[in-house]
Amino acid sequence: MKKRSGPSGSGRTQRSRIPRLRRPAAERGTSRNSTRRRIEEAAASTSRTTLLIGAVSLVVVGAAITSVIVLPLQTYLGQGDEIDRLETELERMTAINDDLQAEVDRLRTDTGVEEAARDQLGYVSDGDVRETILPFPDLPTDLPNGWPYGVIDEVMNFRMSNP
Repeated sequence: MKKRSGPSGSGRTQRSRIPRLRRPAAERGTSRNSTRRRIEEAAASTSRTTLLIGAVSLVVVGAAITSVIVLPLQTYLGQGDEIDRLETELERMTAINDDLQAEVDRLRTDTGVEEAARDQLGYVSDGDVRETILPFPDLPTDLPNGWPYGVIDEVMNFRMSNP
């Protein structure tokens, strides 16, 4: 309490106005124990929040480490297999190109052109006689019923089913 000083000098005391928190009507009349319990619950929820933040940050750090270290390392280690596969493919293509170049070189000669015309176009030189040989027709597989043909039919079916 302060004493008033001033021109009036009445010496009357004045109460200071300290704002007090107003509790809701539901909380009025609660004991000290319930207040302590509320404080402990708030501390427990704070520790749960801290644990949750720690877990989330651990996941974020793990994802960052995975994306910065593990994935590039996996790509680097996988490059050896990819290089081997591409070198094999290059060797195959080089062999094919060499064969094609040999064919081109052969076709640049007169004998090569004549040979290609005979093979691909059926060219016949003067004095040559062309004879076409057809492949053998498929043999019939339907044999008549009877003593020797039943055994032969079984043998043929066995050989056809087991190449």
